[in-house]
Amino acid sequence: MKSILFVDDEPNVLEALQRMLFPLQNEWRMAFASSGPRALELLAETRFDVVVTDMRMPGMDGAQLLAAVKERSPDTLRFVLSGQSESEVVYRSVGEAHQFLSKPCKPKVLKECVDKAFALRELLANDSLKAVVSQIRTLPPVPQVYTRLCEVLKSPDSSIGDVGRVIETDPAMTAKILQVTNSAFFGLRREVTTVVQAASLLGLNTIKALVLARGVFAPMDAARLPRGFSIDVLWKHSMAVADCAQAICQAENLPKEMTGDAYTAGLLHDAGELVFAAACTEDYARAFDYAVANAITLSEAERAVLGCTHAEVGAYLLGIWGLPHSIIEPVAYHHGPSESVGSTFSPLTAVYVADLLVLNRHREVLEHPAPEPERSYLERLGLADRLEDWAKACDGIHQAGKE
Repeated sequence: MKSILFVDDEPNVLEALQRMLFPLQNEWRMAFASSGPRALELLAETRFDVVVTDMRMPGMDGAQLLAAVKERSPDTLRFVLSGQSESEVVYRSVGEAHQFLSKPCKPKVLKECVDKAFALRELLANDSLKAVVSQIRTLPPVPQVYTRLCEVLKSPDSSIGDVGRVIETDPAMTAKILQVTNSAFFGLRREVTTVVQAASLLGLNTIKALVLARGVFAPMDAARLPRGFSIDVLWKHSMAVADCAQAICQAENLPKEMTGDAYTAGLLHDAGELVFAAACTEDYARAFDYAVANAITLSEAERAVLGCTHAEVGAYLLGIWGLPHSIIEPVAYHHGPSESVGSTFSPLTAVYVADLLVLNRHREVLEHPAPEPERSYLERLGLADRLEDWAKACDGIHQAGKE
C-alpha cells in the first residue's frame, strides 16, 4: 500500500482532500499536515512514498519543504499541488518537484499521476539498466548555465535581461542559441542578434530547453564516437521532433506548460544515444550493425546487445539531473508508449507521434527499420483518428528542417 503525505496550510483544503480521497483509502495510507515543519516531523516518524504539497505557505513554502524532503528522503516522490500560475510554480520548484498539479485536481487525475510516477521509477530501477549504467564511468553533468538559469528564474524579481546575462557568460552557448533561433525551424521574420531578443520572442521555456539540450550535445568528442554516428544529424532530428511535438500540442489546444514540457522532452528524447555512443562506443556500434543485419529497430538491437535502450538511459540521466517526470516520462517511453500508465493525451503522446513522423519522413535514408505506430496506444487514448491531422500540423516543420 502506497503511503502519501498531503501538506497545505488551509484547513478547509485538507478537509476537502480527505473527503475527496476517501474512496482510495484501501489503496493509499494517507496523512495530512498543515505546515512544512509539521510535515517534516511526520517524515521523521514514518516513511512516505509520496509528498504532495501546496506551494504558497507561511514560514516554509512548498519549494523549501520539497528541498528538505529531497535531502532527508531522496527516494520519496515529490509533487506540487498548487493554485498558483503554472510558470511561477515550475520556476520556484525546479529540481525539487517530480510533478506539478493544478488545483482543483480530481482524484482520478491525482491517482493516475501517482501511478505514472511509480511505474517510471520501477522502469528506471530495473537490473539491466543498473548494470549498463554501472559500466558508464561518468554521466554528463547538468550544464552549469542551466543550473544558474534555474536559480535566476526562482527569483520573483528576475527579468529577461537577467536571463540574457546568465547565458552570455558562455559565449559558445550564446552563439549556438542565436544560430538555432535564426534557423528556419522557428520561422522568425527578423534577425535575432541577442539572447534577450531570443528569450522575448521564443519564451523562457524554449530558451531553457535549448540551453539544456546544447549542454547535452556540446561535450561529445566526435572523433571518439562510433563510426557513422553524427551529432549534427541527431541534433537536427531532435530539433525536428521538438518542433513537431510542440505543433501537435498546439493542434490539441493544450496548456502552455504542457506544450513546453513536450518541446523540452522532444529535444532530449535521444539523449541516451549520446550516452551510449560516448560511453559504450564499441557495444553501441555492434548494436547499430545488429539492427541493420537483422532488419530490426535500433531500440530492439540496443536491448539485445546492451540490455536496455537509449530511451531508458536518457530518462535515467534526466532523473539524475532532477528534471520533472512530465519530461522524463516522454523520454523513457518514446519508443514504447503502450508500456506507460495513463489514458489521456500527454507530452509522451506528442513526443512519441512526433518521433514517428520525423523518422518515417526520412525512412529512405535510415539503415535500419523505422518503428511502426503502436495503434493500441493511440486507441487506448481514443486518438487514433488524429494521426493524419497531426501529420499535417508538422508538414511545415519538415520543410523547415530541409532548409
